[in-house]
Amino acid sequence: QVQLVESGGGLVQPGGSLRLSCTTSRSIFSFSAMNWYRQAPGKQRDLVATITSGGSTNYADSVKGRFTISGDNAKNTVYLQMTALKPEDTAVYYCNAGEMVALLKYDYWGQGTQVTVSS
Repeated sequence: QVQLVESGGGLVQPGGSLRLSCTTSRSIFSFSAMNWYRQAPGKQRDLVATITSGGSTNYADSVKGRFTISGDNAKNTVYLQMTALKPEDTAVYYCNAGEMVALLKYDYWGQGTQVTVSS
């Protein structure tokens, strides 16, 4: 059973920074990709950032240049460094891991961590 545990959320002022962590129960690069999603109240869950098993990264346009996704395989942890935070970044942030097994796609989710950007 794959487990993902997020941490690092909280309340921060506009322009501030936070680092989210997602620790998995196995090597992060055993998954085809690890992702951060976010969901604001009343809105759909949106993809924020991706890191693949090959180390490639990709970002939503709304966070490019402000957020950085990275991984530490020795710690089984993926990070999301968030800078220049805006009120519109307020959401529950979810860690996701995906893999293909026998042509079937599996997705695993963490419990989410709240990020609130407010003065």
